[in-house]
Amino acid sequence: MNEQPLALPAATMPESKADVGQLLIFFGLVYVVEGLGQVVGLISQPLTFYLKQVHDWTPVQVTAFLTVFNLPWIIKPIYGIVSDFVPLFGYRRKSYLIVANVAAIAGYFWVTELVAPTDIAFALMLTAYAMAISSTLCGAVLVENGQRLSKSGTFVNQQWLWYNIAAMTAAIVGGQLVQRLPPATALHVAAAIVGCAPFAVIGGTVFLIPEKKTRVNVRGMKETFRGLMTVFERRHLWIVAGFIFLYYFSPGMSTSLYYHMTDDLKFSQGYIGILGSIGSAGWVAAALVYRRFFGGLTLKNLLNLSIAVGTVATLAFLLFWNEAAAAVISFCAGFAAMLATVATLTLAADYCPRRAEGFSFAVLMSIINLATTLSDNVGSFLYTHAFHRSLPPLILISAAFTAFAFVLVPLLRLGHKRQGEPVEMRERMEPPGPGAR
Repeated sequence: MNEQPLALPAATMPESKADVGQLLIFFGLVYVVEGLGQVVGLISQPLTFYLKQVHDWTPVQVTAFLTVFNLPWIIKPIYGIVSDFVPLFGYRRKSYLIVANVAAIAGYFWVTELVAPTDIAFALMLTAYAMAISSTLCGAVLVENGQRLSKSGTFVNQQWLWYNIAAMTAAIVGGQLVQRLPPATALHVAAAIVGCAPFAVIGGTVFLIPEKKTRVNVRGMKETFRGLMTVFERRHLWIVAGFIFLYYFSPGMSTSLYYHMTDDLKFSQGYIGILGSIGSAGWVAAALVYRRFFGGLTLKNLLNLSIAVGTVATLAFLLFWNEAAAAVISFCAGFAAMLATVATLTLAADYCPRRAEGFSFAVLMSIINLATTLSDNVGSFLYTHAFHRSLPPLILISAAFTAFAFVLVPLLRLGHKRQGEPVEMRERMEPPGPGAR
């Protein structure tokens, strides 16, 4: 009797160039919207300026306010596990993506009518949840198809290339809005612009994701549960999680740097927006250089390169004393951040077990968001209370934390693992070690 082939999971389709092309367009659309639509996107500078000028808030207060919107990003595993287990209208990814982006549209148009910080916080919280859910589902699509097509690194690079193309535009537009309009008007106009962006993701979700319709069934639930258990049982995945947390936990300079540029260096709000765009240009340049020179590096070498470049770029902020120097340093910082992002997200995607892609990738992304949130708050506290608004000590500490990641890379035991090579595939190909059973 001939054996019948095993049925493939619903989200798995035959490998083809068409799949890769469609997914590259989809990831580009999603991350253009994220670059514009996150609270750190187009609305970021108008919001920070509004709180600073109209309500006279300090760096610590502004950072604390913005921290609230990180909660939806820290609990991303909840969205992942729901989508892994429970299809919505027959889809594990598509339906949730559409609902999330409709909510984002509603939230941003709500902001256009508000002036009180408390009311703005409620509306922006809706957008933060919507964007976090959309990002989680996009991550699940990336892991499923990245492992299937061995294109994880390519897909990660595509996402962050377009995220930063959007961020470049957002930084310039945000700066010009603050420069030319009253604070409240700038905030409302930014929210209206961003409110239109999620329509693109809705269209991309409908036409570009290669996902077959599925339904809740016992067999599928068991397979997903086994994949979920693998997340907790795989010791190396916990090591990866610890590495990612420590890599991203360095006292942040984002809010502190904004106050330093505004109050000490007297940069105009328009130029601060341009600097944000220049930083995003560094991300884009790194994405293009990655395609040409870094895509063939082993994951271990890419991580070490990102740490070295990140440490040097952070120390360069010691020379951040005029507009010309600020432009060069912002570009270099963006370049370094892009390398770090591609390296760590590829590492995360390659270690996610099948059938629990949404949950496991979301866990690792939540760890990044938690580490970043803590580092921003620690940085603002140190800048305000310990260093009395002096930036150089904060720069030195941040660089030291980044350099410490060199010590952690050997713990990952990556060997000569290639980027985008799923760990499960690699483990099947490698012979068992001495004494293995």
